[in-house]
Amino acid sequence: MKRSAAEIIREYGPFPGIEAVHGLTFDGRQVWFASGDRINALDPASGRLARSIEVKAYAGTAFDGTHLYQIAEKRIQKIDPKTGRVLHTIPAPGDSNSGLAWAEGSLWVGQYRDRKIVQVDPETGKVLRTIDSNRFVTGVTWVEGELWHGTWEGDESGLRHIDPKSGEVLEQLDLPPGTMVSGIEADGGDRFYCGGGKSGKVRAVRRPTRGGAKAGGTEAGSAGRK
Repeated sequence: MKRSAAEIIREYGPFPGIEAVHGLTFDGRQVWFASGDRINALDPASGRLARSIEVKAYAGTAFDGTHLYQIAEKRIQKIDPKTGRVLHTIPAPGDSNSGLAWAEGSLWVGQYRDRKIVQVDPETGKVLRTIDSNRFVTGVTWVEGELWHGTWEGDESGLRHIDPKSGEVLEQLDLPPGTMVSGIEADGGDRFYCGGGKSGKVRAVRRPTRGGAKAGGTEAGSAGRK
């Protein structure tokens, strides 16, 4: 496993009235993050909050190119980001759901205490596949065919690139001690956006580039949006 220190590019927040940052996602322009009783849209260029949607939001958030998805206790809600209306709900796959991502036409759910990543059908909630992890799982994201998840245990946290078939850890970016990671989403370019848990912050972390890959793109970071 390749292991290195994470490079934090920028920090956003803490924000007034927001006690914690949970799941987050990126729509190609804005970072949306869950903060308990609402989802907030953050402009990553200015660092300002553009708007919010009132909905239960204590865990993972995802974007499929049109709609937002938000874990709300034992269900996952499909939300119209323009109106804030909940269009559809499906059962969440377990009791320790944390992260959420969209890729390949499916939702991918991180399960914190169960140390798993579960692929589910976005229409029915049916479990399609399960990937085991040897660490607690917070956020989940796909970017350019790579599966990454956040991990946070005690004083240690990091971002892990894993083999989606075996769950083997291929690469890990270690965050500074005491830096929490509660959610993760790739922007399709050179960075990950990470939720900072009870710090109330969102952090941009440099994503490792591969040979021949271009950095700095703005395409939403998900294998399902190709």
